[in-house]
Amino acid sequence: MKLPIFNAPRIGCCTCLPKYNLNTYLGRCAHACIYCYAVKFPSFVGPTSPRLKLLDQIKNMARNTQRKLPVMMSDCTDPYQPLEREHKITRRCAEVLAKHRFPLLIVTKSDLVTRDLDVFKQTPTVVSITVTTLREDIASFIEPHAPSPDRRISALQKVADKDIPAVARIDPITPTINDDEKDFERLVSTLADIGVKQVTIATMKPVRGFFSTLKQTNPVVYKRLFQLYADGKWIIGYKYLHEERRRRILEKLRPIVLKHELGFASCREGFSQFNTVLCDGTTYCRNLLNAYFR
Repeated sequence: MKLPIFNAPRIGCCTCLPKYNLNTYLGRCAHACIYCYAVKFPSFVGPTSPRLKLLDQIKNMARNTQRKLPVMMSDCTDPYQPLEREHKITRRCAEVLAKHRFPLLIVTKSDLVTRDLDVFKQTPTVVSITVTTLREDIASFIEPHAPSPDRRISALQKVADKDIPAVARIDPITPTINDDEKDFERLVSTLADIGVKQVTIATMKPVRGFFSTLKQTNPVVYKRLFQLYADGKWIIGYKYLHEERRRRILEKLRPIVLKHELGFASCREGFSQFNTVLCDGTTYCRNLLNAYFR
């Protein structure tokens, strides 16, 4: 058994370089974000479930995997679920991977990630924390059970203070909800002040069933978003905003990021020419991987 390769879709504008992907938990994430895309996959429906078997498998997986590509943790269910405090599956897997010198790409919304900074110092690691807004009223609507924006900002600062590359994912950008330029400016300014290296943004890409659920829970927001996405198209199970609408959002927000001298990337938008760095943070450990990308 080897580490699973991240299967970047051939369509859908993904520009990720080769890497591995490890989901330490399955089921619906406890953060309960309204925009969750993982629910389109059968393994990520239902209550959060710890993958306890990984604790017996991870050593063999690391030993049997020769190419030292980065390992992303994780692309679906957040690796720092509340259950992680008890089970420590993510930490124990990270310890094994670090021992075998695999670079780590950590992607989370949880400030629990700061517990494991000692592990991340043992191997090249990039920590990406999603912060969609500084406004608590918006965050509590779109990410009702995730740690508050303030806690996530504090976590990013702790990561940066340890000289571990910190990336902020302002993802998703949802039109009329968190795309206000003044709010975005305030967020990016805060990120720059605390030592974040890069901002990665992506527009919301709803999965099937999103709009019908939103119509029941918030008819006003449903009407607004349904109209905005009406002229978009479905790509591999996600509803994309119209291409021109996506372009306008990037052209509005990108200069704000660059003004603060941060790296900028968009994820699966189809405008990689706007990127100054790789969207997943691989830029900061790529010098170790050149042999595999030639």
